[in-house]
Amino acid sequence: MFRVLRTSSKLANKVASSTVGGVRNLNLHEYQSIGLLKAHGATVQNGAMADNGEAAKKIADEILAASPGADLIVKAQIHAGGRGKGHFTNGYKKGVHILSKPDDVKISTDNMIGNYLVTKQTGEEGQLCQKVLINEGIDIIDEKYFAILLDRTHNGAVMVGSRKGGMNIEEVAEESPEEIITIPIDTATGMTTAQAEEMAQKIGFVDGQIAKAANNMQSLYKLFTTKDATQVEINPMATATDGNVYCVDAKLNFDDNASYRQPDVFAMRDVSMEDERDVKAEQAGLNYIGLDGNIGCMVNGAGLAMATMDIIDMYGGSPANFLDVGGGATKEGVSSAFSILNSDPNVKCILVNIFGGIVKCDLIAQGIVDSYKELNLQIPIVVRLAGTNVEIGQEIIRNSNLPLINATDLNDAADKAVKSIAA
Repeated sequence: MFRVLRTSSKLANKVASSTVGGVRNLNLHEYQSIGLLKAHGATVQNGAMADNGEAAKKIADEILAASPGADLIVKAQIHAGGRGKGHFTNGYKKGVHILSKPDDVKISTDNMIGNYLVTKQTGEEGQLCQKVLINEGIDIIDEKYFAILLDRTHNGAVMVGSRKGGMNIEEVAEESPEEIITIPIDTATGMTTAQAEEMAQKIGFVDGQIAKAANNMQSLYKLFTTKDATQVEINPMATATDGNVYCVDAKLNFDDNASYRQPDVFAMRDVSMEDERDVKAEQAGLNYIGLDGNIGCMVNGAGLAMATMDIIDMYGGSPANFLDVGGGATKEGVSSAFSILNSDPNVKCILVNIFGGIVKCDLIAQGIVDSYKELNLQIPIVVRLAGTNVEIGQEIIRNSNLPLINATDLNDAADKAVKSIAA
């Protein structure tokens, strides 16, 4: 994760959770994750994805033909948790329903598809539901938590498990840390059967469940390694009355650096679930993460970006984003960055903080001036330049006859940015 100076945990966590080692992670829908689990040998419930009510009813009919009397679970497919407690903007309650009749599955699906589901993780605007997952219900006896993660403390992958499955694992870790079991995995030998069975026993599986749980764990590790995952999280891994151990709900993340090796996985990306600004920034070759503040940040270098966020916070302001134009920033990159920042209605000021190393400050300054004119910017722009050709760059800013605000250093820049909004 990024090394931060003092950025508030809310901001640091938002940036860190979007990246591993500075690269963005691919998120999949639940139905896609379940498909990958099944393909690698893990035990999952019978079911399939549907994008309309008739297709959902057909899947439900097929489930009941194979398992008469089974519950039919309809789950909205969005990239956010808390679906079962959410609500749709059309007034339909909850994004997860347990039903018994295929006709009801059709009705539920038609109420979800094409509408926005609002949960604690989506914000008030919600996320557009375009697909649902229809699952066969199982009678769960017990729930466990299991995950495989990359962990820098152990310099590799670790298994993480808990008896307290089905719960918010962050709360479990905070309130009952003794309930979290961590077992490092040797990259050379992989996850052994002995390790998997040890984890299964420690998190509460018993008798014949142990071997079944261990088999799931080894199947998940195979997925983790062969598909370049950064996270495989199962919550819960559940024991059912039929004697099987199921991977009921899955969250998978994959390293974007491996996209060239995993074209089938990355073809599953659903950009409609992502921040439009993030997608636009990626297309322009910029590193961008949207936040909740009102001071837009345009910086070259991840460390400098975090420091800029820190100092804005220190001066009582709130950063609206993390935007790194890179060490080789160009005039075109600067223009794209301004366009993205200006498209955010919450941004009331933009702070440009550029250290000229490879990139020259005069080139950046000219890019700022040109962008201001081309985009007809109406909000305050505070510019702090340092490094190669800084005097020429500052002169370009001063002679532009534009209301650009020159700053002498980062403290001065943050102070002026915060005051420009208060004015």
